[in-house]
Amino acid sequence: MTTQTPKLPIGTVGLGLMGSSIATCILAAGHPVMSLVKELSQANEARDRILGFLHQLQDEGLLTELPETVLNRLTITDDVTLLRDYEVVIESIIENIEEKKSVYHRLETVLAPTAIIGSNTSAIPVTVLQNGLKHPERVLGIHWAEPAHITRFMEVICGNESDIQYAKQVVALAESWGKEPSLLRKDIRGFITNRIMYAMLREAFHLVENGYATIEDVDRSLRNDLGYWITFAGPFRFMDLTGIPAYLTVMNDLFPELSNATQTPKLMEELVAAGAKGVQNAQGFYPYTPESAQHWEEQFINFSYDIRKLAQRYSSTSANDSK
Repeated sequence: MTTQTPKLPIGTVGLGLMGSSIATCILAAGHPVMSLVKELSQANEARDRILGFLHQLQDEGLLTELPETVLNRLTITDDVTLLRDYEVVIESIIENIEEKKSVYHRLETVLAPTAIIGSNTSAIPVTVLQNGLKHPERVLGIHWAEPAHITRFMEVICGNESDIQYAKQVVALAESWGKEPSLLRKDIRGFITNRIMYAMLREAFHLVENGYATIEDVDRSLRNDLGYWITFAGPFRFMDLTGIPAYLTVMNDLFPELSNATQTPKLMEELVAAGAKGVQNAQGFYPYTPESAQHWEEQFINFSYDIRKLAQRYSSTSANDSK
């Protein structure tokens, strides 16, 4: 009888919705996880949330162990010194520079100089987070997508002072977690997906606010065009598949007319000022009842599992190239 080699213990910081989802992914991949939280009073709620996520994975056939067995690998603590021997710690707290840097300074008091510190940031430049640290070379951006325990997305981002070898270690880890990570060798605000997504959002608001189309029509067009191919191909592969020259012609005509607004959309500002948070509080771009908001949340989870299965039926965008 062979025994399985124990997997590297991974540390995390923060067990909100995203932090819990990240911990779930790492636990499901077989790692013991030590999660640092501000208040231990949050522990039971976080455990229940993670157990629920693990049951989801089990129901989808993505978990070979019992959820309760997997949860036993989780330790929740408010004592940073318990992370002293960890080689990788991933922070997932609020998107606030000072709050994040405060966590890193605490971690640097206990971690070895070669221990990797990763930040689940979606927009803050990693170079900014590195400033003032004793060992900035081991700080990386590790950008997850929601739900982190389901999606295959990850971006690993180097700041100006990051050591690329640490980034390659995280990429290898991410692949063992079932991710298909992208590596950004140079730091840039927003990274890959957020830069492209927010350019799209800017144009979407431009079309709505200037009366060209309704919110419903913009969503409908994107779901039924972009939504049909983006999981399979990505933009560059899609241009290869559908003929490159035509895109240059359209670029020449269209680029000068695209929105280049630098101010945030008034519609967005008005919604946020009115307290809208989307399905979280049943107030958003669309009307919701509490019941319909819950339905949309459940549908999003179900779709996330289904699209994962569909994507895995096809090879990655580079798997068979040059063969």
